[in-house]
Amino acid sequence: MKCKNRAITWLFLSMTLITANLSAQSLEMTGYARNYTGVLLNGDNEYSIVQNTFDLKFEHSKGKVAFKANPYLYHYIDRDLEIGLREAYLDIYFDSIDIRMGKQQIIWGKGDGVFITDIVSPKDLREFLLPDFDEIRTGITALKADYYLGDNTFEVVWIPVFTPTQMPGENSMWRLTPDFPIQPTFNYSQKEIKGNLENSEIFIRYSALTSLVDFEIMGGYMWDDDPIMHVTKAVDPNTHQLSSLIVTPRHHRLSLAGGSFSATLGGFVVRGEGAYYGGKYFSSNDPSLADGVVEKDYLHYLLGVDYALWDIRLSAQFIQQTILDHDDQIANDEFESTMTFLAGKDFLRETLHVELFSYIGLNNEDALIRPKITYDLADGFEILLGANVFVGHEGNFGQYNDNDMIYSKVKYSF
Repeated sequence: MKCKNRAITWLFLSMTLITANLSAQSLEMTGYARNYTGVLLNGDNEYSIVQNTFDLKFEHSKGKVAFKANPYLYHYIDRDLEIGLREAYLDIYFDSIDIRMGKQQIIWGKGDGVFITDIVSPKDLREFLLPDFDEIRTGITALKADYYLGDNTFEVVWIPVFTPTQMPGENSMWRLTPDFPIQPTFNYSQKEIKGNLENSEIFIRYSALTSLVDFEIMGGYMWDDDPIMHVTKAVDPNTHQLSSLIVTPRHHRLSLAGGSFSATLGGFVVRGEGAYYGGKYFSSNDPSLADGVVEKDYLHYLLGVDYALWDIRLSAQFIQQTILDHDDQIANDEFESTMTFLAGKDFLRETLHVELFSYIGLNNEDALIRPKITYDLADGFEILLGANVFVGHEGNFGQYNDNDMIYSKVKYSF
């Protein structure tokens, strides 16, 4: 009943805004309707997802003030109706300063398909990395101020309330169960970050556009969006056997400094991005640790190149994470290396788009291969056919080896 009432409220709100659009021509409304259906290639060819989406964007400006609202609706065949608000913010423009307040997505960095300095907006990983990136990024309530000085921009973002990564649900095919020697007890009492001034997050960025290179430098004092599992063990004094495990998920404070750049060299576009994280926690097998975690600093960086050859868009990136002062008891490798490759080409007067994107994990020889074909059947109407193929048995991608699928997206934009 609650879900039904929410749907009715949503319908009423939509009709009200559409009516307002008809009476006030300055209110712009765009959006799309989409069906997204995926089928697993293993076992009984079950559906990996059947999702109907209705996404709306309302924008209005008057003088030095503007607003944007982006409500959305996800309808599934196997779960509750989901109604949300991706963005809802107010812009105020001054001579050299812009202020944005409200729920917003913030995009930083130069990397494709990877989050290094692009970590202001948390992630929605309920469907792993498969949705479009504007759907993976979660809108956050924030105050953002930009100061412009020629080709230079100074940006400050203050986030009053922490928003964590959205993880897969208990029955999701994307949920991984940790391998514990015995059945653990979970303690969620320390997972929540209370909303107060002391627990807020702040980020700063300086960016510049020059004739040779575009670059940005950033820093932040934040919470780790992904919780680390603190594991407390108890041993039976008589048998000396493990008797209980208490798993306590916790978010920890991180300090961050990094930057990115892009430059054109001949026919190549060279991109780089890197960040230093201080205070990151990792799981460890060191028996001297009371809760199975250790604090280490680490680096995350990439180098990429883009090129066009015979009208084929080509891109490659090398990405690496390095744990500083690593020891053999840490569950993660000291160096974790990944590469991405992209090739795309347009046909039939740019109405047919063919693309192949791949993540390649070098440590575990695993991969995610994502071919897709998009056809623009009519103005605003497109059909997409694609596949997600997981290679290997370990690593970030190989662990989903049973989730190979084909999928289609039928989308009408207006």
